[in-house]
Amino acid sequence: MTFLRAALPVVAVVAFAGTTMAILATAGSTLGYDYVAYVGAARRVLDGAPLYDASVDVAGGFAIFLYPPPFALALVPFALLPGDLGLWLWEGLAIVSFLAGVAILPVRRPARWGVLLLGALDWPVLFALKLGQVGPLLFLLFAIGWRWRDRAIPLGLSIAAGALVKVQPLILLGWAGLTGQWRAIATAISAILVAALVSTIVFGPDVWSGYLTLLGRVSAPVTTPHNFTIGAIAYQAGASEIAAGVVQLLATLAVVTTVLVAIRTASREVSYLTAVVASQAISPLLWDHYAMILLLPVAWLLERGHWWAVAIPLLTSLPLAGQTPAAIYPVVFAAGLVGPLVEEARDRRRSVGGGSPLVVGPA
Repeated sequence: MTFLRAALPVVAVVAFAGTTMAILATAGSTLGYDYVAYVGAARRVLDGAPLYDASVDVAGGFAIFLYPPPFALALVPFALLPGDLGLWLWEGLAIVSFLAGVAILPVRRPARWGVLLLGALDWPVLFALKLGQVGPLLFLLFAIGWRWRDRAIPLGLSIAAGALVKVQPLILLGWAGLTGQWRAIATAISAILVAALVSTIVFGPDVWSGYLTLLGRVSAPVTTPHNFTIGAIAYQAGASEIAAGVVQLLATLAVVTTVLVAIRTASREVSYLTAVVASQAISPLLWDHYAMILLLPVAWLLERGHWWAVAIPLLTSLPLAGQTPAAIYPVVFAAGLVGPLVEEARDRRRSVGGGSPLVVGPA
């Protein structure tokens, strides 16, 4: 056991470096698939062209920009770089973001190394890196919010940055309000308003109606191809659009209810992680690489000795890519959503009953 613990950092680093280099080297034309959309929007900023394509009505196509206007402004420096330099800098930023997120997780070192090793095997992590997706950046922002969940400024800024990159993290404002984090809310709203004001000055006020109109056209949780929502999976399995829509609505209500239960009954730490998973799980567009966020609740579970949690990323691991049925994704999201809530309640009951559950504070 001592040898395995000593070898874990080396194995984790070598495995992550190896699979990351392999996935990038073999990506071909899919390397930076999403980055092309980001930098394309930034170039439209420089050219004074419309930021959003009014002809787009389905998400998932090549170079479609579906993100808030401030994110396009943030990518302008990359658009100014020559050749593929911007792409490789962005890929480097994505890798560093994931590694930094793992490094600051409020768990002990063995759990962090375990998360890194699981990340080396996790297809959603590797796929996000290959596409140049914003998932690793969101992972870092959520990790910041988790570690400094009791400090208003880092928590508020992490929520604001997440919402400005991708709108789903706005859900965390609701969590912050229900847990009494008013200074964090004020910080987040202030940062969002400043970014929105700058974007309005640059693009004009019509950019926001264009953004909302685009989201309305493409946010079809049931009929969007290659979507991994439970409603879309039911629809792809042969359910009618109405029946699949009902399934999707019930699933969304269940997720929201779980968050409310966590806020009412669980620790602030667990309720935060539940809200983080919910921010992705209730998205009308749920791609497979979103599941990299599940490494956050996995870290919490591993820290407390709930080893079953390794199954969450292993069920979507690289060896199973292309073979894992789509229905696995709602299952692993459900496990990441409910797992910490259930295990914390069980640990409390064991503690009251005289047991000694493993509950260790952050390193």
